[in-house]
Amino acid sequence: MALHFSKEEFEKRKLKTLQSMKEQNLDALLMFRQESMFWLTGYDTFGYVFFQTLILDQKGNVILLTRAPDLRQAQNTSNIKDIRIWVDKDQSNPTEDLKVILNDLNLKGKKVGIEYEAYGMTGRNALRLNKSLESYCEVEDQSELITKHRVIKSTEEIVYVKKAAELADKALDEAWKYTKAGASEAKILAEMQRVVLENGGDYPANEYIIGSGHNALLCRYQSEKRNLSDTDQLSIEWAGTFKHYHSAMFRTIPIGKADPKHIKMHEACVEALNNCAKTLIPGKTAGDVFDIHAKTFDDLGYNKARMNACGYSLGSTFSPNWMDWPMLYTGNPYKIVPGNVFFMHMILMDSDNELAMNLGETYLVTENGNERLGKQKLDLVVL
Repeated sequence: MALHFSKEEFEKRKLKTLQSMKEQNLDALLMFRQESMFWLTGYDTFGYVFFQTLILDQKGNVILLTRAPDLRQAQNTSNIKDIRIWVDKDQSNPTEDLKVILNDLNLKGKKVGIEYEAYGMTGRNALRLNKSLESYCEVEDQSELITKHRVIKSTEEIVYVKKAAELADKALDEAWKYTKAGASEAKILAEMQRVVLENGGDYPANEYIIGSGHNALLCRYQSEKRNLSDTDQLSIEWAGTFKHYHSAMFRTIPIGKADPKHIKMHEACVEALNNCAKTLIPGKTAGDVFDIHAKTFDDLGYNKARMNACGYSLGSTFSPNWMDWPMLYTGNPYKIVPGNVFFMHMILMDSDNELAMNLGETYLVTENGNERLGKQKLDLVVL
């Protein structure tokens, strides 16, 4: 069994969780977020696409309810000792198997927290769970109980985050190497992912985002791949990933020559990113960071081209995306503290002229400010 963290690290995490449960008067917590299971026990799987939950009660009991394919997955990747299996069959309802476990833990009539904000917690699963627990116990949404601990990275976690940042830098080197007129987007993507995997990294929690021409204005992956024209623009958003920890970056690369508007947009992105970095310090809020982003772009005349969020926390996340809580948008009261890791993306999409400009970097908040984890230049690179 190869756990990614020390025994002492896992013990600290469990104690923090139990203390938060006590503060919320919870007798047990039902985890459905794979990120919570990984953080608390090391359990590493994509089996969360089916009904699966990790139960922690106030006595410290930890029980996993999952399907047969994940029995050995849990045995090989986690410190979980008690693993229960629900059986696939027509009309199966694993919430009834869950209730058996809750009975074993004497939780009838008790207060139970549930992570409803989870990709494995589909609408159908939530309906079944609520019906099964109706009149059985008191339930409460506790989707962010563990997330609020995960958002502050420990010393052991920061090692992985920084390794992820090194991999992201290597991927950008490959992008610059293979980006040129006539080059295939598919080749660029392949080389970027290759260097991450060859250097010990993982697949990211969502696809790299790549688009050229009119698709350079897209903020999501889509399946069209094209060859770059003699004069073109290429937008790429990617993350180095190590032990599921992410460090993301974002760039727009003009091909052949840069439109004068590209140059002005890039200057605005650099100014906005620098202003955000000055604001991403202990004591400020997530909303403060967004507001300086918005003010910078608005003052420069880019109100219509900017986004309504300028980044989010990063950490150990699973598919379908690497975005973590909290997000940088106006009014967000989350107070920034040392140990936070934030990806800040300066995005400008000029639909009238079909021009894009993006610049994104990942930062670790420290006692005295922050550290930009990527070491690549912020200059506009024209290839």
